Amino acid sequence: MSATPDTVTAAILVIGDEILSGRTKDKNIGTIADYLTAAGIDLREVRIVPDEEDRIVEAVNALRARYTYLFTTGGIGPTHDDITADCVAKAFGVGIDVDERARAMLLERIKPEDLNEARLRMARIPFGADLIPNAISKAPGFRIGNVMVMAGVPGIMQAMLDAVGPTLQGGAAMLSETVEAHGIPEGNYAGELGALAKRHGDVSIGSYPMMTPEGFRNRIVVRSRDGDALARVVAEVEALVQRLSA
Repeated sequence: MSATPDTVTAAILVIGDEILSGRTKDKNIGTIADYLTAAGIDLREVRIVPDEEDRIVEAVNALRARYTYLFTTGGIGPTHDDITADCVAKAFGVGIDVDERARAMLLERIKPEDLNEARLRMARIPFGADLIPNAISKAPGFRIGNVMVMAGVPGIMQAMLDAVGPTLQGGAAMLSETVEAHGIPEGNYAGELGALAKRHGDVSIGSYPMMTPEGFRNRIVVRSRDGDALARVVAEVEALVQRLSA
């Protein structure tokens, strides 16, 4: 389905060696995808990069230029390998230092005598960025331009997403309907479904085989922001499935 001038798009950049090694299983992509879909924002791309400055800077610049919004997760903690804030500052060509607003947030949870150099790293914010509050551990994320920089810990990321979400410009909600194609092999309807999709370029049509408790099943999912177009295509898909089931 092609984008229209009014389509709001997004990408996710997941940062962290631990994700690529498999040590940590990402739980944030699905959460963000669900949130964006509900807001009428099309998630178009997801990348995962290691804790390497050049790779992070390159990805930030590429994705923020291509999409309406970029969401990053991971790499804003207190350790030496938490380099996301520095990399985002470099991508934007701005400086970075301890932000007094962020320091004040940290002091809501940390005693002044415990705010050591490592913890203070979490208050280093690129110049010109707005803070994203963190109701869980107080260490903030930040927004600069169209880039939202959030934590990798799922609960904290969710809190930041809830905070920044209302500031995003959404689009029309994506509507979807599922047509069950039980007992029909994909190969039996693939050609006609492809032709149908070509005739309706403004509607997304996907076929998804899956195992269920009842056995192997195929489901055809039709998606569109235009309710009338959706209904027309669903009717054609249902007619196709009904004919092949007879």
